[in-house]
Amino acid sequence: MEQEDIQVVAFEIILHSGTARTTIHDAFKNMREENYEIAFEQLEDANEEITLAHQSQTELLQKYASGESINMEIIMVHAQDHLMTTMTLKEVASEMLHLYKKVNETA
Repeated sequence: MEQEDIQVVAFEIILHSGTARTTIHDAFKNMREENYEIAFEQLEDANEEITLAHQSQTELLQKYASGESINMEIIMVHAQDHLMTTMTLKEVASEMLHLYKKVNETA
């Protein structure tokens, strides 16, 4: 696989995970403002972006698994890190949404 192709995949991952991260932070804002339905929808939107990033990653892994030689670049390492931290942030945000709702119900 050409270095340019790897860079394109890396930037696709960064783009989609970055969009997801921004959407998650918007969801946190809506949680604080008790706009839970909007926050839920934003987390769903973020999940769609994460899925797109993950698809780009999977295509690369499939090529590697089929025996194609892939030279990793630092941008791909950064992209992977970006995606994994965004996925973790999304999981935390989903839990926080439940907590915000529960606290609001008991208040």
